[in-house]
Amino acid sequence: MPNERITEDMTDGILRSLGYYDDEVAILVEKQQSAIAAIRTALSKASKKGTGKAAGYPEFIITAPSAPDVVVVIECKAEVSRHRSPDLDRPADFAVDGVLHYARFLSPSHTVVSIAVSGSPSASQWSFFLTPKGSIVHRPLVAPTGAEIEALVPMTDLIAAAAFDPTVQHQRERDLVSFSQELHVFMRDEAEMTEQEKPLAVAGTLIALNDPVFRQTYDVYPAKDLPAAWMQAIRKQMTETSLPKAKISNLVQPFTGIQVQPELSKATMAYPKGLLNQIVKMLAEHVLPFMTVYNDIDVVGRFYGEFLRYTGGDGKGLGIVLTPRHVTELFALIANVGKTDVVIDPCAGTGGFLISAMTEMMRTATTEAEIASIKGERLLGIEQQATMYALAASNMILRGDGKANLYQGSCFDKPNVDAVKKHRGTAGAMRPTVGFINPPYAKSKQDLSELRFFLNMLDMLADGGRGVAIVPISCATAPSTEKTELLKHHTPEAVMSMPPEVFAPTGVVTCIMVFTAHKPHKTSNRKTWFGYWREDGFVKIKNLGRVDKHHTWPQTRDRWVESWHNREVHPGESVMQKVSATDEWVAEAYMETDYSTLTEADFERVLLDYSLFTLGSASPEDNE
Repeated sequence: MPNERITEDMTDGILRSLGYYDDEVAILVEKQQSAIAAIRTALSKASKKGTGKAAGYPEFIITAPSAPDVVVVIECKAEVSRHRSPDLDRPADFAVDGVLHYARFLSPSHTVVSIAVSGSPSASQWSFFLTPKGSIVHRPLVAPTGAEIEALVPMTDLIAAAAFDPTVQHQRERDLVSFSQELHVFMRDEAEMTEQEKPLAVAGTLIALNDPVFRQTYDVYPAKDLPAAWMQAIRKQMTETSLPKAKISNLVQPFTGIQVQPELSKATMAYPKGLLNQIVKMLAEHVLPFMTVYNDIDVVGRFYGEFLRYTGGDGKGLGIVLTPRHVTELFALIANVGKTDVVIDPCAGTGGFLISAMTEMMRTATTEAEIASIKGERLLGIEQQATMYALAASNMILRGDGKANLYQGSCFDKPNVDAVKKHRGTAGAMRPTVGFINPPYAKSKQDLSELRFFLNMLDMLADGGRGVAIVPISCATAPSTEKTELLKHHTPEAVMSMPPEVFAPTGVVTCIMVFTAHKPHKTSNRKTWFGYWREDGFVKIKNLGRVDKHHTWPQTRDRWVESWHNREVHPGESVMQKVSATDEWVAEAYMETDYSTLTEADFERVLLDYSLFTLGSASPEDNE
């Protein structure tokens, strides 16, 4: 006679063979119960009888601290004939019906991997489903390769499959933004931290959590002793990078201010282990998985931007305009970076351009040696502000390498320029072939022009190198000595007019310039491609900023990049035009209009664009 215990024992044996019970692996396998409060609460009314008054539990509940928002549930039935009902409406009698029943109770708080198994070792049937957090809709569980999972695999592979799902990725990003606001409020109200202290506390804590000893012991320290242990863990991680001592000293110095912040070492009634302990605990639970498991978000840079926004700042007070992540990714595609390139960002900020370049370059790598070369010797950056320099280096360290080629100081300082031009690697001289820059935006006529930073970067590149910059639209429309200098020494390949609110909440209207270095425009004697990239599909949502709400950005991005790479000309979208230094370098000045598709809404949009264009072309003083 079929016996469900046989099915459970079979499943348990497979779990053991795949390492789910290994002491070295942090996985919790629970049977028909859970010690995790959030799961107990979620299942408190999940009885399969449908009364909504009693708890219900599947045969197995599996979790891992490395991915706290993922839960795996397994429901067993003795007979293959009891695997699935036609309408999935009999949770007490069928394995698939039952496991999806539990998933509906768990999905408000977790991404659920649901596994239904029926039968015995001689004849069994398995089904695997994914219910993203915040959804009640299940779908087949798919591996990152795109193939459906049909047999039980190690926990790391189940987590990777869940992380690969686009809906899960978007939800995680929304959760991250929401948590960043929560953490900001805690740091501001409880710890009384300043704008500059908050991102340093985040970056320093993530570096400290990279140390296994600190990660496992931070919770045992008294409040007064934890800051010193926190600082020691950061120093240890920095020392293990084999950086020169002078660089280690420069990197560590900004974090010492956090160590001595008086509020962090105080034990309170609400936080007996201190506020720093609570900050570490919050980051370990909510953010560390993005670095160690998901590897899909520029966490330190993302947090820095969110903290600035939530404090009501837009970076103006610090002279910083952080580049949105989708723009840094766009740069890597515009330049078509690959594994043989060497990339420089002379205004590195938190390292967003370098991270996106590294990600794109690694897509073309096929060996471990190539990956090591990309991380260790093909990413260069310069950053003047000590805080930003520490954050950029932290960002690179948390991704495995790249930090040795970051220089602190002005991008105009001769030692930094010489270091970039004379950069060497295992293959010998490695002068940068690609340059990315979002220069400091001038606040007055006395400030250095944004194009002066671009010229400086292009000078660092090898002959024929690709330079990409995002600058105020006024740099492209107004006559300037810098435009003349650019054409004298380099070739303008493309200028793309960007969405007016790409840097919201700031009011800077921008464009992207693409140049070939050390090929004078007069010599190349070529037309320039102009793109009208005003609509990226992002919309503003309260507490989230500009987001890809309708998930159209990948298609828009790919269409833009393909059009640019092929120099396609489309009415109302792009045009080829030969220009001089006195001409306007924007698509709006040369595009043909496709009148056959013109509507009243288009007319209104053009008027709005013109108004924004006029404002964006005005000097900062005119806007005040």
